[in-house]
Amino acid sequence: MALTDENPNKMSFPLQDELMRLKPLTWINPSRAGVRELDALPVHFQDIIEASALWERFAPYLALAFPETQKSQGIIESALKAIPKMQADMDERFGFQAGGKLLLKCDHELPVCGSIKARGGMYEVLHYAEQLALQHGLIHQGESYEAFCTERFRRFFSQYSIGVGSTGNLGLSIGIISARLGFQVSVYMSADAREWKKNLLREKGARVLEFSGDFSEAIAEGRKTTRALSNGYFVDDEQSKYLFLGYSVAALRLKSQLEALKIQVDAAHPLFVYSPCGVGGSPGGVAFGLRQVFGDAVHCFFVEPTHSPAVLLGLLTDKMQEVCVQDFGIDNRTEADGLAVGRPSAFATAISKYTISGAYTIGDDELFRLLYELSRSEQIQLEPSATAGLMGPHRIRQMGYARMQGINPDAVTHIAWATGGALVPAEEMNHFLEKGKSLLKAPAVA
Repeated sequence: MALTDENPNKMSFPLQDELMRLKPLTWINPSRAGVRELDALPVHFQDIIEASALWERFAPYLALAFPETQKSQGIIESALKAIPKMQADMDERFGFQAGGKLLLKCDHELPVCGSIKARGGMYEVLHYAEQLALQHGLIHQGESYEAFCTERFRRFFSQYSIGVGSTGNLGLSIGIISARLGFQVSVYMSADAREWKKNLLREKGARVLEFSGDFSEAIAEGRKTTRALSNGYFVDDEQSKYLFLGYSVAALRLKSQLEALKIQVDAAHPLFVYSPCGVGGSPGGVAFGLRQVFGDAVHCFFVEPTHSPAVLLGLLTDKMQEVCVQDFGIDNRTEADGLAVGRPSAFATAISKYTISGAYTIGDDELFRLLYELSRSEQIQLEPSATAGLMGPHRIRQMGYARMQGINPDAVTHIAWATGGALVPAEEMNHFLEKGKSLLKAPAVA
């Protein structure tokens, strides 16, 4: 990369022209580190274990506070499902076989929030609530966390304010759990957030503040306002370690699910995981966890809209959060509202530089085609942003990545991470499906 001017858009770096022309592309990460090198990162496997233990401590509370989690005894987790019909449809559309087996990680079905943000957003709020309760003697080691459901705790937490900036799903997770615990919670939402998400937050007891700009404006205002409060706590999607660790616990759960399905994971039978990417916190946390659990046998790929390639730009320029998509004339306008992010996470992206294997970008129309195809083939319905990983096996096969790594493509287990969709109103989902169906009549692989 060469810096020719003080203005970031004067940089020259690989794939710059394609990104600025909004052309779908695939990138292989030259900085991916071996598992032994990951010890130098600011987070470690023990952090994941401790995060998992917090989830266990709060399970009795969650089972009591959210009846939909009683079946899982308060554990927030989703299924892992094979989607062979979708895989066959994609093979036919691309004109070649991706190889291996395609599974869907169904985080669109996560209880309470209906998206992957339940893992990070709920975790950070629970971590904060626990710290407050311990510091003030409301709870002691070994006591049941069902006590967090009592009016005494709700009155205590009502003295504190929580803020978050969001394009939608993170706001839902923070708003729902914070309001249920008793916190005063404000969600600063960008213009591209769906109206139904704003309305649902208000119904759950959160205060919603709307901004005409994008995610970066919403998070900046939320950070400033919340931190000015004497008892304010801001959940910072651009900088948070706790969001990141909450997501990372998914790797431990996935390991158990793969073992239950008798799916072997090793160098000769690797995992390829494809995650939709906005600011980079949730896919980054998942990728970090997977690398800690599966080592070099897992290969993680991020997926971003062609109009919002924030993390990819940060990695390609090596300037991380110091650049945004608008610096390069990219408008950050996408119907994948959860991925409509102009600037990447400082904390997560610096780690993902060494954990992920690559990334690809995808056009909005393709998200809707995938949404319709998945519904038609597997009767599974996702929101547009959550479909981004479904194209991963074919995009990465086209690049010849497996062969580059000495991997037999037919020995790969592919996992597309579905990040949201369960709470989408039926009317809006029908609109998504109709749009995808109409676009599929004249398919153009993107």
